[in-house]
Amino acid sequence: MKRTHGARPRARLLLLAAALLALLAGCGKEGSPPVKGPQPEDLPVYKVATGFELPQSRTWERAKRRGRLVVGVKEDQPYLGEKDPASGRYSGFDVEIAKMMAASLGFDPKTTEFKTIASANRETALQNGQIDYYVGTYTINDNRKKQVGFAGPYFMAGQSLLVRKNEKDIKGPGDLAGKKVCSAAGSTPYQRLQREYPQAVLVAYDTYSVCVDNLLTYQVDAVSTDDSILLGYAAKVPDELKVVGAPFSKEPYGIGVPRSDDALRFALDDALEEQEKNGNWKKAYEATLGLSGVPAPKPPAIDRYPAS
Repeated sequence: MKRTHGARPRARLLLLAAALLALLAGCGKEGSPPVKGPQPEDLPVYKVATGFELPQSRTWERAKRRGRLVVGVKEDQPYLGEKDPASGRYSGFDVEIAKMMAASLGFDPKTTEFKTIASANRETALQNGQIDYYVGTYTINDNRKKQVGFAGPYFMAGQSLLVRKNEKDIKGPGDLAGKKVCSAAGSTPYQRLQREYPQAVLVAYDTYSVCVDNLLTYQVDAVSTDDSILLGYAAKVPDELKVVGAPFSKEPYGIGVPRSDDALRFALDDALEEQEKNGNWKKAYEATLGLSGVPAPKPPAIDRYPAS
């Protein structure tokens, strides 16, 4: 795509970037458009399991002594895992999954401590006991199963592409030769681009919000990750961004746990099954990801693979 280097276009791009950052930060000047996102009154209320015990799980026992669960999440993914810098409140579908799991494990979701963990640091955080479990667009695959355990999956996503609204040349992954494509360092989407689309010029950052900022300022041509994440960003600034092409992968999202803690993994599998049956899973989706306009899909089948 031809780039314009005049003063006015540059000023316009900087304004667009500032607008996006304001939206993602969850704040703005008086009179600015309201932040789109889940409203607390629309979210389900999760009944806390009484008398729940899981003595076989060291992770659960440690959380019980602590008096709360510590859960790793993302903070920059609209409708999935997003942190309001003003209030410190986390919101989104992944956050709701984390809260409903807490309730099923006997913990009041209001006491849950959320920690922002970048994609590249998820395994380390679980292995070192920094968090009890992780819910943050965490794709289940065989390589990761060698390092951590996975409950679920609780959602099936697919890799796609986010481009500027006026982009005409990129309609799918076959159009990425010579294009600058941004994704998160260490993520499954970044590794797939490396492996399957080597003619793309890859750019990596710790967070997708930086990728989106660079897309708006013409420093990259596309952002690639799961369609669920990209739809959230496009919904924030629909006049400037769009998702193109059909998904070109299957990304089963799982709940990451310490690899040796099969008791916790199986308990979370049970909890997911319960929350899907009682309707909380669908309610949580409709109040979060459903705001992007995509209706709730059928939850994927839970993979209860054998103990490690």
